[in-house]
Amino acid sequence: MTIDKAEMPGQFVKVSAPNFEPSERWRIMKNILAISCSFMVHFTAFMGAANLQSSINANESLGTFTLSAIYGSLLFSNIFLPALIISWFGCKWTMSISMLAYMPFIASQFYPKFYTMIPAGLLVGLGGGPLWCAKCTYLTVAAEAYSTVSDIAVDVLVTRFFGLFFMFYQMAQVWGNLISSAVLSYGINTIVTNVTLNSSVVAEICGVNFCGVSAENENPNLERPPVERIYLISGIYLACMILACLIIAFAVDSLTRYDRNRARLVKGSSGFKLLAVTLKLLKEKKQLLILPITMFIGAEQAFLFADYNASFVSCAWGISNIGFVMICFGITNAIAALATGAIVKLTGRKPVMIFAFCLHLSIFIYMLQWKPTPEQGIIFFLLSGLWGVCDSIWLVQINALSGLLFPGQEEAAFSNFRLWESTGSVITYVYSPYLCTYMKLYLLIGILCVGMVGYGAIEWLGIQTDRAVSEDKPDFELMNAREINR
Repeated sequence: MTIDKAEMPGQFVKVSAPNFEPSERWRIMKNILAISCSFMVHFTAFMGAANLQSSINANESLGTFTLSAIYGSLLFSNIFLPALIISWFGCKWTMSISMLAYMPFIASQFYPKFYTMIPAGLLVGLGGGPLWCAKCTYLTVAAEAYSTVSDIAVDVLVTRFFGLFFMFYQMAQVWGNLISSAVLSYGINTIVTNVTLNSSVVAEICGVNFCGVSAENENPNLERPPVERIYLISGIYLACMILACLIIAFAVDSLTRYDRNRARLVKGSSGFKLLAVTLKLLKEKKQLLILPITMFIGAEQAFLFADYNASFVSCAWGISNIGFVMICFGITNAIAALATGAIVKLTGRKPVMIFAFCLHLSIFIYMLQWKPTPEQGIIFFLLSGLWGVCDSIWLVQINALSGLLFPGQEEAAFSNFRLWESTGSVITYVYSPYLCTYMKLYLLIGILCVGMVGYGAIEWLGIQTDRAVSEDKPDFELMNAREINR
């Protein structure tokens, strides 16, 4: 084995052949599992806290403004920060440091004021862009490295790794809701007051006919929980975030272990050049075609968490059932994320995407004619569960496709993914208070159809990924010890 001498301190040392041992597969899987577990623990805290904002910080819409600040700063973060931060710290330390940016948001729950929570929300958004971009880049490059010591194609491995990751990630929805529900309900004698509107009235004012809460229909259940319960929840969530940060720091290898020429370009470019690469992708035909379906992912998630919960679950069945319905969504999402990788290996990506399109479109059409009543509890769970399956497919497949379409530009590709996903969420949250639910559903159907047309153009008009076309294994380089410890 020959080694090229480095010309400068800290420069890459090239190994003429990527002579990984078979045991390297277990090391790669260890890294993937560690990242997945870390994100699960981290977003158990964030999702749990975010889901409570509209109720525990409802005064002067503080919680809503905080969530808006998060997504607004996330737009800025996705444009300007990921490539730059990753070029400074590398993917591993970018993930660890970015998780620190979420902690003030949890800490601000101990003293929720506009001057504490809004800056904390802005900081979450600034950390979110680099965090997700670094994760996506790590998974994609790790899949390439794994392919060099296995007979599995890179595109299959990318989908499988993303599926495994999102299985863990979506379980955060389950644990976050369980923690908050357990703490808020423990030791409290709940008196069920279901002497509310009769089913016929509920069917008329809820569901697609829901146009916001009127003054005469104020819900008495929206009282702020005891402050000591909120402090306990916040303390648990803060501990979760600290643990997640430590998992990344001590259990994950630096990506430079598997880096190649892509990393050489990243580390040799200035921040402005990296930003230019990110923005330049917006001129690419592939990026423009995948953009609408990416926006749809953000829009459908925002609709589920805000409008489905308010218009259907809370209005027709009661706000106390929202947590349980969201747990069902999290479980099916996690299961589908794991299953997607195996199914794609058998069928390819196109049949899975068509299935998700047909299923999600069917859910929208059913919701347009559904008249929800309290007696239809099973349907609330069924819709959220099927929605979880669709959301999982969109996340796994579009994330994986973003990395495959732009080999060597993963940071910029995933930065654009988070940018347009966040844009879809922000737009949905902005128009949500002003439109009735049926109008929002029609908008989602339109975005979904346009998105599938763009995806279809990528698949059927011959726009292939460089990795899919190439029969060669990726040419990896092992780094010197100084870079590996970075």
